[in-house]
Amino acid sequence: MPTKIEFGMFDWVDRGPKSVAQLYESRLKLIESADRAGFYGYHLAEHHSTSLSMAPSPSVFFAALAQRTRHIRFSPMAYLLPMYHPLRLIEEVCMLDHLSNGRMELGISRGVSPYEIATYSVDPEETREIFTEVLEIFRRGMSDEVLNYTGKHFEFRDVPMTMKPFQKPYPPLWYPSFSESGVEFAAREGMHFMSLGPPSLITKLIARYREVAADIGNGGTDKMKLGAMRQIYVAETEDEAFAVAKPAYDDWYRSILELWHQKNDHAYDDFFAWEPCLAGETILIGSVDTVRDQIQRLITESGINYFVGSFAWGSLSPEESHRSLDLFTSRIAPEIH
Repeated sequence: MPTKIEFGMFDWVDRGPKSVAQLYESRLKLIESADRAGFYGYHLAEHHSTSLSMAPSPSVFFAALAQRTRHIRFSPMAYLLPMYHPLRLIEEVCMLDHLSNGRMELGISRGVSPYEIATYSVDPEETREIFTEVLEIFRRGMSDEVLNYTGKHFEFRDVPMTMKPFQKPYPPLWYPSFSESGVEFAAREGMHFMSLGPPSLITKLIARYREVAADIGNGGTDKMKLGAMRQIYVAETEDEAFAVAKPAYDDWYRSILELWHQKNDHAYDDFFAWEPCLAGETILIGSVDTVRDQIQRLITESGINYFVGSFAWGSLSPEESHRSLDLFTSRIAPEIH
């Protein structure tokens, strides 16, 4: 039986041409459209001290989103655990879960950028062990009535856990990664998984997830979201799509590499460059037929059951993002299988 494909939306809420207040409102309206169209989830990246994110506190944005939508689920993609006090994290997640009547999900990460991590006075070399401690404390705090924990970085004695989430034992967990070790971690821990990269990499990672899950006796991966994210701009013609998308992407490219370039670090220049991304189909720009074919090919080859599109980025106007999303929901999504 073919796997049912579900759709999600990914976002950075990167700085646009209008005010931050206008940016928030335009994004919330876009998510309302995705909610009405039946999207499964909205996923918001967490970044700090960069134009890439005008929503560095995802929880605050989600509080507004929870009140503006009715069905769509939402998650950070991801909360950077080394930058969170675990008790505050538990409390915020519980609040959001109740504010949304159980639509909260939780992407978690150590963080990719050492420059962002350092802005919080966290040693990038210690993020792995801090991540491990915070995740363990989170799980205990969600499940236990009283929290006791002793670790290298945190210690709690007889802390009452008065806040509990709407969902039991806690909201579903996600792990985003484009490495083999990352997908193996997600599979072992029973977490939903999302990645980016060319179709060949996605195919390899999804196959590895299923292998690891089967090896540990968790073969029921049909219930797990195994997804890939793509930046998208759809228009009626190829020429129109490229005329709008190229300058918008140039703006986004400057934002995502902003801190790296300030540190004279060019490690990710080629990874996000326009031409390689077009060739590798990690950004999908074009007519309805072109983008539909690219998405269908990715799904067929990789075995993902969750396709996540980013429809608002760089200098795309709210109107351009809405038109692209409307073409996707009306003429692409219904024909994907």
